[in-house]
Order: sequence, then structure tokens, then C-alpha cells
Amino acid sequence: MTRGGFEALDPCVHCGFCLPACPTYLATGDESDSPRGRILLMRALERGEIPPDEPALRDHLDACLGCRGCEPVCPAGVGYGKGLEAARARLHEANGLPFFARLTLGVFRHRMLWRSAFTAARWLRATGIPSGLAGGSRAGFAMGMLAASGKWSGVRAQGSGKMPLPDHRALTPDPSGRIARGTVALFRGCVMDTLFRRVHDATRRTLTANGYRVIEVPHQHCCGALHEHAGDRRAARELVTRNASAFRGRADFIVVNSAGCGALLRDAAHLDSSPAGLEMGSRIRDVSELLAAAGPRVGAPLPLDVAYDAPCHLEHAQGVHDAPLRLLQAIPELAVRRLPGSDRCCGSAGIFSLMQPAMSRAVLEEKILSIASANPRPALVATGNPGCLMQIGAGLRAAGLPIGVAHPVELLARSYTSAGY
Repeated sequence: MTRGGFEALDPCVHCGFCLPACPTYLATGDESDSPRGRILLMRALERGEIPPDEPALRDHLDACLGCRGCEPVCPAGVGYGKGLEAARARLHEANGLPFFARLTLGVFRHRMLWRSAFTAARWLRATGIPSGLAGGSRAGFAMGMLAASGKWSGVRAQGSGKMPLPDHRALTPDPSGRIARGTVALFRGCVMDTLFRRVHDATRRTLTANGYRVIEVPHQHCCGALHEHAGDRRAARELVTRNASAFRGRADFIVVNSAGCGALLRDAAHLDSSPAGLEMGSRIRDVSELLAAAGPRVGAPLPLDVAYDAPCHLEHAQGVHDAPLRLLQAIPELAVRRLPGSDRCCGSAGIFSLMQPAMSRAVLEEKILSIASANPRPALVATGNPGCLMQIGAGLRAAGLPIGVAHPVELLARSYTSAGY
């Protein structure tokens, strides 16, 4: 009989190596808010020793970010993420979701709804109102997140004036005469396709300059990661199946520039084991992986001090560690470093920041302190996930720190534009 993912918890021997890697445990000091403590709760849930409507059980499991930072440090190879998804699916079946979560996830199931909502948000962002209202209150933080999704045009290069915005002319392909590296289909997603459309543009431009042929695939949908993390597997499976059908047989690779989307789609087989689902999962690549595989081509100098922050679902879930740094190293005079805690969650975690705002901000605080105390202080934080960009950007604004945020591929695109490729 299938256990739905609970079997991934079996190797746990309760050694405690996971505790220092857990952001929520570090924030609360409560053993039940640690991976080890939650595994005990999940095992009891599977065995029926704790009913799924037990409030304390739900509180501790709901308070988990799902960042999977515990997995790389586990000497026994526990698949904590799989177990957590199984437990949340069990809770969802028994209890459903809170109204606000159900409403939010319902929007993401329908393209017309999320596109309309994010288009309105983009129009609001263009007024400059969110930037003016950004602050430390709950409403101010929400405005800061929206403001942080905009362009980083105000960042200044060290020792220079304001850097010019990239123009929108197409970058020329690599003229070296090499055979094209393959055909790449861009996964557009929902948040990325509306609030971060410029990152899609940068993705197309940099891949083209490195010998890939980028194509567009119609009939795409939200990836379903938010639904899967909340325990709504039916909705997640529906969205994954639709995307698998859209992408089947279309390209050598499917490129993703959102770490959360990439992690879910890369592991699509556990939701859709059809040939289309298996094919899609095997062809998913983060944009940094493809660019790193290409070299990548060296661009023009950008004299900036940049702190790279690793998205949890890129580093921990997908195991992509060095590719983003190799991407950034193709930019001369760009000083890139990883600050202490750069591998820890920022507290965004999908809709976690909406459902658990206090815990989300508590987790973010340590990261903002690390950035603020860096010497020299970075001009920019680079990270490859929309939720992380918005969360860290809002935290920096709330702290009054004049530090921008950008996706790594945006920096490479700007470098390429300056080089005139």
C-alpha cells in the first residue's frame, strides 16, 4: 500500500543535525518547530496517533517554510520535503484550507484571474505609490514587496553615475560559428510573466547570445507549486498535467527562471507519471544551469558589489549551487560574494508570508541584518526567485537600506547590452 510520501521520513534517526539549519527553530527555539520535532508529529499523523484536526499539529506543520534546508545537512538522507507534502495533503483532505488561502490559491488556478490581478498590481506599481508607502507595518511591507518587484534602475555602480537601463534591441547570437546548443522553451509562469516580465526578456536575450534558440509555447498555466505546498494536490496535479501537455515534444530543454516553479516542475512525475509528465520533468533546467553550461559568454564590465542569496528551491530542492555564481562571474568587475546565511530561507515561501506574517518577518530579520552589517555593504542583492526578490527587497526598504534587488540573469543581460552583442 502506498504511503503517499511519508516513507521519505523513515531514515530519520533524530540525530538533531537539522536543528541549526532550520529557520523556524532558530526563530522560536521550540523543538516542535524543528525538522526533528515535525517528523515525530508527521509520523504520529500517519499512524493515526494524532488526529488531523489537532490544532497544535496543524500550527507546527503550517509554520514550516518548506525550505528543505534540513535536507543537505541530514547524514541519513531524509526526504523531509516529500514527507511534509504528504502530511499537508492529509491535513488538506481532513480540514480543507483557511478561507484566505483557498481564495488565493483559487486565483492561481485560473489564468484570467491571476493575470488580471497581477496586471492591476503592475499598474499600481507604475504609479510609484507602493514605493512611497513601503515600510515596516504589515501594509507597508506588502507595498514594499510590490515596489521591490520593479526595475533596479536606481542602483549606482561604484565610482560612477547612474547606470543606463538596457535597451530592447535583440542581442546578437554568438558569432563564433558554433552549432546551436539546442532549442529552449521558456516557462512563463504567473508572477514572472506579469510582475517580472523583464526577467523573461533577459532570459531570452542571454540564452540567444549563448547559442540557444528560444521558442514560445502557448497554453501554459501556473506551475502548481503553491497548491502542492498547501496540500492541495488535486489542483497541483491538474496544473502540472496541463503544462506537461503544452510542452510535450516542443523543445530540448524547458527553461525556468523561478526557483519555486523549477523545483515543482522538475519533480513533476510524483504528480503526473504519464509520458508527458516524465518528459517535462526530465527537461526542466534553471536558466543559470543552461548559461553555465554555455560558458557563459563574457560580457562588459559592471563595477558593482553584489551579494548573492541562494533561493531555497534552487539550492536545496534542485541541488543547483554553483551555476548562478558562474553566470555572475561572466561579468567583469562584478564583485560577487555570499554572505553568512545566504543559504537560509528569507521567509517568503510562496504564500507563507501572507499566512504566517510574524514568522515570515522573524526569519527574514537575520538575513537583513547580515546584509546590513556586510563590509563593504553590497549595492545589490541577486537572487533567482520572485518571492525572494520581493521579500528581501521589502525587508531592505523597511530597514531603510538603499540596496537594490535583481535576478542574476538581469545583470548578465545588462552586461551583454553594454558589450553590444
